[in-house]
Amino acid sequence: MTTIFRSEVVGRAVRRAGVALAVAATVSALSSRASLAFSAEAQQMCSGDAFRLCSAEIPNIPKITACMVKNRSQLSGGCRVVLDRDLAAQRRAAAE
Repeated sequence: MTTIFRSEVVGRAVRRAGVALAVAATVSALSSRASLAFSAEAQQMCSGDAFRLCSAEIPNIPKITACMVKNRSQLSGGCRVVLDRDLAAQRRAAAE
């Protein structure tokens, strides 16, 4: 019984680490496109939303990104604010 419990705990930890890595990779991929990184604040504010809304898309970075955009209305207020701000900054930088 203990072995099963430990494997479940380890499995959850591995999934959480995978989601965190996927979120970081998504942020990195988005930032490399526009040569402007998402802020550390955006990474921090949006990790929970990525777990909640887009964990089924892991490890496909473009799908995670599309999921976050598609579910914008369901994002937490803090995530939506910093994500919108960072995306607007990226668009301005790309237009220059």
